[in-house]
Amino acid sequence: MSDCEFDETAEKFSQYSVLNQNMNLTLRNDYSQDNENSTFFLKEVGFLLLQEKPPEMFMYQGNMGVMAYHSGEKLYECKQYGKAFTQRASLARHQRIHIGEKPYECKQCGKAVRSISGLHKHQRIHTGEKPYVCEHCGKAFSTLSIFRRHQRIHTGEKLYECKQCGKAFRQLAAHQAIHTGEKLFECKQCGKAFRRSSALKKHQRIHTGERPFECKQCGKAFTQRDHLAKHQRIHTEEKPYECKQCGKAFRSSSTLHKHQRIHTGEKPYECKQCGKAFRRSSDLHKHQRIHAGEKPYVCEHCGKTFSSNSALCKHQRIHTGEKTNVCEHCGKAFSSNSALQIHQRIHTGEKPFECKHCGKAFRSRSDLHKHQRIHTGEKPYVCEHCGKAFSSNSALRIHQRIHTGEKPFECKQCGKAFTQRGHLAAHQAIHNGEKPYECKQCGKAFRSSSSLHKHQRIHTGEKHYVCEHCGKTFRNSFTVRASLTCCSRYLLYYLGIPVNWPWESDVLG
Repeated sequence: MSDCEFDETAEKFSQYSVLNQNMNLTLRNDYSQDNENSTFFLKEVGFLLLQEKPPEMFMYQGNMGVMAYHSGEKLYECKQYGKAFTQRASLARHQRIHIGEKPYECKQCGKAVRSISGLHKHQRIHTGEKPYVCEHCGKAFSTLSIFRRHQRIHTGEKLYECKQCGKAFRQLAAHQAIHTGEKLFECKQCGKAFRRSSALKKHQRIHTGERPFECKQCGKAFTQRDHLAKHQRIHTEEKPYECKQCGKAFRSSSTLHKHQRIHTGEKPYECKQCGKAFRRSSDLHKHQRIHAGEKPYVCEHCGKTFSSNSALCKHQRIHTGEKTNVCEHCGKAFSSNSALQIHQRIHTGEKPFECKHCGKAFRSRSDLHKHQRIHTGEKPYVCEHCGKAFSSNSALRIHQRIHTGEKPFECKQCGKAFTQRGHLAAHQAIHNGEKPYECKQCGKAFRSSSSLHKHQRIHTGEKHYVCEHCGKTFRNSFTVRASLTCCSRYLLYYLGIPVNWPWESDVLG
């Protein structure tokens, strides 16, 4: 093609491009389809479009003029990063990333975006519009890109393969950044960098305080859509993520992953100071406060400080008397859900934590840890008043009440106070006549679990208590004390002291 022919063709296109914007135009190439070597040029503002075969020109109506449809070749390249685009408008939108320009502002919340299409997508957050509906599961989406990404879950399609590790993905860009370590998206306020622009947007809401995703049922707002979806399952009581090992269901996949570590024993979060490992990062953070001595959570009632907010909340229920977690079997209320779950194992008989040394099983992990100290002899908790050591912190606290005289558990019916909650519970059973602990072998009922355990030794023949004088074993401490007296009675006879104990026949018989 000669220079004259080029100018003539370019002039023709230029004439077409300035026609009335509201007209329906159909442009087709003026060259013969038989001409295999024909070349189509478009010369416009510093860009040269070259196509070996003239592109098909199509009808377009609107205010953007005439567009040429191209087969997918990316002719517009960003000089800063080398990224290429099929359309000049796409390049222009991309360049706004570098210059930070956001000319389109949402009238409802004031948020600014780089493109008009981005503004339309954003406005769907406020309107709740989700025009893209999945024909497989009926789930609706606000953007076409998220809709297409979702559909790959049903088809199993993974279009993009990583050249470094061979792994296939529905989206590749974010994965590749793992290999390169590259984090292109930096927060201008705090300097934190991210591999994905979406991750940066989510992070920036920490600084702006923006919470665009609001629950229509209770009005609670969230920074992320998936946090809202997770929250809404509280209202619907939906738990779609089920553990294949034990059948327990969860509202989110992240909670399921954390739960599965109970079965696998995985503890990926390790304390660098003492080497202790944890299943959850939050548990590690709480633990690290022990080393730092940090207790940022203060009780406004008594001034006591705590290393975690959950510990503070539990403590505050002592003052408020609030017990929101009620056992459906016996009606007993607890201040925490974890305490309720442990309690319910009394009714179900479930003891999931087994000692590897002796095979004894327990309802809670803390009970197992306490028990294991019997084998190790470990007593890490020492009383500062008398030096007595204990295997558990709770045992130390109960013991210290001997020195302080503290009796925090008071009976509302008679005013009698106790050092331990268990003692109060056993006492209250006197008033209400309740005997919730029943022996499965003979049906006899007791007011306390300790009384039941003592009784069960009759059936098992177990004798825990040994007389250090004669080596004889007994089922309870009362009988062993009587035995000590019996072992001493020769001395009493020798001294001429009469011996007349009411339990003598039981012990000696």
